[in-house]
Amino acid sequence: MLKPFAYAFFLLTLLVISSCSDPNMVVDQNSPVNNRNWSYVNRIRYDVKIDDPSAAYNAYLNLRVTGDYKYSNLFVLISQTNLKGGKPWTTRFEFKLANKDGEWLGKGTGNLYSYQLPFKTNFKFPEKGTYRFEIEQNMRDNPLHEVSDVGLRIEKTAGK
Repeated sequence: MLKPFAYAFFLLTLLVISSCSDPNMVVDQNSPVNNRNWSYVNRIRYDVKIDDPSAAYNAYLNLRVTGDYKYSNLFVLISQTNLKGGKPWTTRFEFKLANKDGEWLGKGTGNLYSYQLPFKTNFKFPEKGTYRFEIEQNMRDNPLHEVSDVGLRIEKTAGK
């Protein structure tokens, strides 16, 4: 008698979990930064498979810092390379993390502040394939202290 109940419970759980996923999301991953010290050589890498080059995409830097992070901004270098070949690009971005009065702009949980910061909006990949994104901190401090996690989110825009 317990087996049919367990099977039904499993199917219901699976249905609930699958209905919560975002159908436009291609990748949304985060990597912890060892000891919250992000060094120049610790580049965060993600390979992203693109199946629909006709769709428009948005790309975000995922970031978590502690309340002890001593700057109100962050500079990063973000590189994108098509693994089949093609022209790679690297761009330096500045992201504002706090107001001048020190108020964090991210969502706070305890002593951690989370950000999802757009760096490319409504763009198209030139072709199908796998693209490598590499994120490198580009601040004066090396290592950069109190960075907990760094990640990448790529999603199709709502129009597609």
